[in-house]
Parts: sequence; C-alpha cells; structure tokens
Amino acid sequence: MADSMIDSRTVINVPAMGLVLLVGVSGSGKSTFARAHFKPTEVISSDFCRGLVSDDETDQTATADAFDVLHYIVGTRLRRGLLTVVDATSVQPAARASLITLAKEHDVLVDAIVLDVGEAVAVARNQSRTDRVFGDRVITRQQRDLDRSLRRIRKEGFRRVHVLHDTAEADAATVVRERSWNDRRDLAGPFDIIGDVHGCAGELRTLLTELGWQLVLDDQGRAVDAHHPDGRMALFVGDLVDRGPDTPGVLRLVMGMINSGRALCVCGNHEAKLIRALRGAKVQVRHGLAESLAQLETEPEEFRADVLTFLDGLISHYVLDDGRLVVAHAGLKESYHGRSSGRVRSFALYGDTTGETDEYGLPVRYPWAREYRGSAMVVYGHTPTPEPEWVNNTICLDTGVVFGGNLTALRYPERELVAVPAEQQWYEPARPLIKVVDREPAALRLDDVQGTRWLETDQAGKIKIGEEHAAAALEVMSRFAVDPRWLIYLPPTMAPAATAKLDGFLEHPETAFDEFAAAGVTEVVCEEKHMGSRAIAVIARDAETAERRFGVTDGSTGVVYTRTGRPFFAEVGELVDRIRTAVRPLFDELGTDWLALDGELLPWSAKALPLIQDQYAAVGAAAGASLPEVAAGLDAAVRRGLDVAELVDRTARRRANAEAYRRAYRSYVAPTSGLTGVTYAPFQILAAEGKALAVTESHRWHLDRLGRVAGELITPTRHRFVDLGSAEQRAEATRWWLELTEAGGEGLVIKPVVPQRGAQPGLKVRGREYLRIIYGPDYTDALDLLRNRGLGRKRSLASREHGLGVDALIRFVAGEPLWRVHQLVFAVLALESEPVDPRL
Repeated sequence: MADSMIDSRTVINVPAMGLVLLVGVSGSGKSTFARAHFKPTEVISSDFCRGLVSDDETDQTATADAFDVLHYIVGTRLRRGLLTVVDATSVQPAARASLITLAKEHDVLVDAIVLDVGEAVAVARNQSRTDRVFGDRVITRQQRDLDRSLRRIRKEGFRRVHVLHDTAEADAATVVRERSWNDRRDLAGPFDIIGDVHGCAGELRTLLTELGWQLVLDDQGRAVDAHHPDGRMALFVGDLVDRGPDTPGVLRLVMGMINSGRALCVCGNHEAKLIRALRGAKVQVRHGLAESLAQLETEPEEFRADVLTFLDGLISHYVLDDGRLVVAHAGLKESYHGRSSGRVRSFALYGDTTGETDEYGLPVRYPWAREYRGSAMVVYGHTPTPEPEWVNNTICLDTGVVFGGNLTALRYPERELVAVPAEQQWYEPARPLIKVVDREPAALRLDDVQGTRWLETDQAGKIKIGEEHAAAALEVMSRFAVDPRWLIYLPPTMAPAATAKLDGFLEHPETAFDEFAAAGVTEVVCEEKHMGSRAIAVIARDAETAERRFGVTDGSTGVVYTRTGRPFFAEVGELVDRIRTAVRPLFDELGTDWLALDGELLPWSAKALPLIQDQYAAVGAAAGASLPEVAAGLDAAVRRGLDVAELVDRTARRRANAEAYRRAYRSYVAPTSGLTGVTYAPFQILAAEGKALAVTESHRWHLDRLGRVAGELITPTRHRFVDLGSAEQRAEATRWWLELTEAGGEGLVIKPVVPQRGAQPGLKVRGREYLRIIYGPDYTDALDLLRNRGLGRKRSLASREHGLGVDALIRFVAGEPLWRVHQLVFAVLALESEPVDPRL
C-alpha cells in the first residue's frame, strides 16, 4: 500500500465509522492535529487515560492501567459505530497490533495517520514544554522505532497509511470522513427488492413488468435496461447466476439497470464462486456453475470482461433508508450492519452454519433470524422456501424459481409481496422445498424487557421503563396474562380534567373544554362514561385467520381481556362468538378478517363484584351500623342537656353522605348469570387488517360505525359533539352531564374529535356522586383540600401509556415481529406500577 501523497490540494480520507491511529513521537503534533480535525469526543488520548487512573498524565507507572481504560473506551465506541481516534505514540508494532485487533473484533476499518515531522522538531517542542520532563534520548528512541515501523506498517492490517513528512504537510492536510461502500442510508426508495433469480431471465422480465417496470430492448430484442414510471429502484439480493437457462440474459438486464442508476445488487455466494472460475481459479464445477460457464462461453469476450468487472464490484450488503433497511444475500445479524470485514462478508454471502450437514449433504444453517432484535428490516435470499414469511422483521425472498417455485419481490416500504411462477422447473433441487412453520421467533424474550430500558416511540417520544416497574409487569404478564399472541394492545389510564373551581364540584366539563381549547383543539366529543370494566376484544373471523394472523393454533378465534392483559372470564369463547356475530358487518365494510375493539363490559359488577363487596359495601355496611348508634348516643346526650348540636348536625350529614354512598355503588350492580345480563359497549375500533384505525380515523368515524352494530349485546355509547367556540354547545353538553350524573351515571370522557399531538387523548369528568365512591362518603366536606390534588404525574402517565399503546397497534398492523409489539404493551403495564394516586 503506497503512502498517500499529501500536498495543499490533497485530503486524507478516513472511515466515517472506524478507527484512526495517530502515530508519531512525542512532540510530533498529534494532539494539535487531532484538535484541528476531529471532535473532542472522538479523540482518546493515552495521556488523558493516564490522568484518569493516576491524576498525573506523565505518570509512566500508570501506563498499563491507562491503556486498559483506553482499550475499553475505544472498544465501546467502535461497538456503537462511532469514529474513534487514538492519540498515542504507537511507534512500536505491538502497540498498534492491539488496536488493530480491536478494530477487527468490531468489524470496522482502521487507518493510520503518521506524523513524521523529524526528530529535531520533536526535541525542540518537548524542550519548550513545562508539563512534562524527559530527556532527548526518549525522542531519539521513539524516532528509531518509528523509522523501523515505516518499513512494514503497510502490512499490519491498515486500510490506508497516510504519512505526513513535515510540519508543512501536517498543517496543509484536510481530513474527510469517507462513508463505507455499503452505507447508502441516503437512498430511501421506494424499492422493489427481488429474490434469487438464478438465471431465470424470462421470469425476471415478467416480474419486472408485473411490478410496473418498462423494459428497454436492444436491436436484438434483448432486455438491457428497465425504468419505472414512479421512479422506483430495484434491489437484487444476489444469486443472479447459475442453474437457470439464461444467466447472460439476467446479467445483461441487471447490469444495464445498475449502470443507469436504477438498481443495486449485493453479491451472492454463486457470484463469488463464478468470479473465481472466470479468473481461472480451481473450483468445483457444481450447483449450476457449469451452466453459467457454458452460457457465458457463447458470449463475446467484451461481455465476459464486463461481467467479471461487474461481479467483482458487488459488495456484501447495503444499509439503506437511514438505517431502516438492510439487504444482504444470506441475511445479516444486527451487529454486522454497515460493518466491513471478512467475517461480515462471509456471513452476508453464506449465512451462519452449525458445522453440521443434513441428510442431503447440505450445510445446516444456523437460524440467526430467530434471535434478530434489530430495528432495521433485513431482506435476504439464499435458502429457498416455498413462500416468504416474516421472522423478527426479516424476510427471505428466495422462493425457488429455478426449482419450479416463484420469483418473488418485496415492495418497500409498502411491505407488499409480488410473485410470478416459474415457467418450468429448470433445475432439480438437492433438498425439497418444505415450509417450516416456526412462530416462536416472534415471542418476547426476557432480555427484551428486563432491567431499565429506554423505548423510542413515534407517538410518545423516548420513554424510560424502570427496572422495578419492569419486574412488576413481568410478574403479571408471566403469571396472569392471556395468550400473548392475542395481546396486541393495552389501554392507557385516563387523566381527570383539571380541578374545578365551582362550588360543590371537584370535576366539571367546563375545565376540560377550556383545557382543550387552550391546546388548539376546536371540536371535542363527549362520550358517556360507562360504569363497567375496560375490556379489549380481539376477534378473528375464523380459526384460519387466528392461525395466519396471530399464530394461534388451538382453535380459538379471539379473546377479551382486561386493562392489565388478564382474561376477562375464565372461559370467553361464548362471549367472543357473540361479539363476532354482532360486529360481522364491520368485517365486510372494513375489508378485514379480524378486529380489535376498545370498550367497557357492563355491568361493573360482572367483573368487579368481589371489589364492590369487599371494599365499597364494607364501608357502607360499617357506616350503616355505626352512625345510627352514634346518633342515638348523641340524642341521649341532648336529653341530658349537653351541648352537642354541632356533633348532631355533623352526624346527620355523615348519615346522609353514607346513604348517598350506598346508592352510588349499588346503581352499578346488576344481576348476571353467565353472560345473561352482560353487554359490551365498544367506543373505538382500534385496528383491522392493514389499518391502525385508532390513529387514522376520527372519533366521529368510530362512533358512527359502532353505532350501526348496536343491539342486544352491543350497547351504544351515547355522545355529543361540541364546537369549543360555541358557548351554547358547551352549555348543552354540561346540562347533559348533569342529567347523566344525577341519574346515577359516572360521567363523561371528553376527547378531541381528531387526535392532536400536545393535547391529552381524553379527559374524564366524573359526577359528584360517583366521586363519592372514589373519595369516600364525606368527600364533599373536604373539597377545598381535594382541590390541591396533584394531577401532573397522572397526566404524564396517561399521555405516555396512550403513545405506547398506539405505537403497539401500528407495529402489529405493519407486520412487525410480535416481540416488538409486546415491548410496548409490556411497557404500558410497567408504567402502571408508577406511584400515582389511584383515585385520580
């Protein structure tokens, strides 16, 4: 490797993600050069590390510990994909070797910038320094080591060695960060990603046409290019060659598309072998290589030369769309994305194997996709399968066209699959194409949720889940939750409206109206707050849908679960069937074979009867038994002439309050037997196939659709729409609230008709008598104290849980792996462990 020739017109290219060693004797200007060209956080200095471990940057006895620290910091930065610059003398091969090894362990490139400014310059600089004292002999020894190193440094594993021969060259140098060839984050698509072609030129032309591409033909009628009217780009996952009838035809078309800037292609293992064969290397001519060589032999020499140049330029993988998409022939685990090394290329071309062979003599592939947890979608081929299937945000597009299967493409970002059948079976497979159903990769793992975690969400931003809250959620989820394959959403807690200032009221609709108006909301919906139990219903049209969409194979077709993910009843099959029958018109109207609904199961006592008996009825019974005795004792005191008038009045108020308390909770108790007397009041269609309706549709839309299916089982949610600019409509909604609550209703939930960022998703406004259940029989005597209740934590919790739940639905609808959905669902439950006043 030749030295880079540095002059005033030359730049030093360093890897944007990698390691750079500044090599030079003490006083050569390494630290000055580093400050001029790199961010302070990018530079790791041996002197700085020596100071960290000894409080003295010149303490040579701390050198070993200092380099332990340096290696740890460098390794951590490289693991995180950050450019890292080491400022140390590194004039001896052993010092450089350990750092080169570190770069290789993290699969990044490593460059060296050598500052060889001359011994005299270095000596003069060190003599003028007061922060360190050592003799000139140290510089002499270091210069001798550097001179020896320059004779062999180019063979030590550096990508490039840049040598600056004097101070003028060092001062004139410009450093430019050079992104790796596989880094095409700037390309966002849309893409048509095409699986293994294997010489099937006819099927490739058919597929491109099906995808909307327009072929460009030469004067011999051969397809030599293609363009898409919508500006889409094609991505080929490799294995263009071998086995099929027309490898030259495939190469001619793909090369033309790449040359015109309309396509990219990664290298497959068959291309890698063909390269070696075309170069005359000794290879085993099998697995279809013979067909490619024979077909290319009939082509002009110029074409064969172009093919070799093209194949030789193919890289192992691409990272695209700002890191959201990775394309590699055999797939790629997350730690290799965007990296550059021999083992990364090997994995991308051949995959990971167990070292064993199957009964057909073929290598057993290690199922890396089962353990994949990356956020980037990985699209690959290599291992033929009858049909593609998503596994942990990865998908294999090799559907065995050359073996008589299909040629398949994935439209990105639409996640649509398009396939065309093979014209015939062109090659006999060594191993039958058998679909292996493996749903387990989607399951949540312990390390997906345990410990303190930060979750990135679109709707709620970055959310912290504390270790202790995660542990509490894990206990509930592992012991009590429904089959997790149904658990695609948990509803959020609901924040109360700001405390009312009106006499006699703790909550009032006007405070909710004012808050939403201040947030820029123009129209809200006031929904009757059913006094029931929150119930999420996930309903599949049939058992086939349940298996295909949810991976449930026990014959069940749906579930109804509580706010904490627990089954609503021990046996919900009949309830699921009845809900399915009631909402069947929605399946056809929405073009879906499954639905997720949010609502309330009524009456409250159907689920909460033990709570009513143990908590509320006990208080009422105690008051009913004790207060009459108190009143009798006070009457006796009055007869004796004692002045207890104030106590008599207070006891009378408490007896009246206690009676109101008993009436309040009794109004929510109704007899039920099994499902007799039970109704469901859905107020939102959360999701359907391909649609996160909780995000895309207004509450007006939801209530209209659900109102059409109201009947014996489905209870409609009464509601009013309010223009916040209309005092008349606000007053009318308030009058309705008073009527509902005075008749024993719980109150209202007020929401923006169209969800709006920055505003609460909903505010509950509960009636006076319902709040008596929550705060106790005598709460109206303590309103001044209760008006100081803190709502900030509850509001924050409601917003965060809402964002997590909505994002979980979006992920599920988009077909993301179930563990990604469950991370957010789990987080909702974990947040419920935060200390918040349960009465709010």
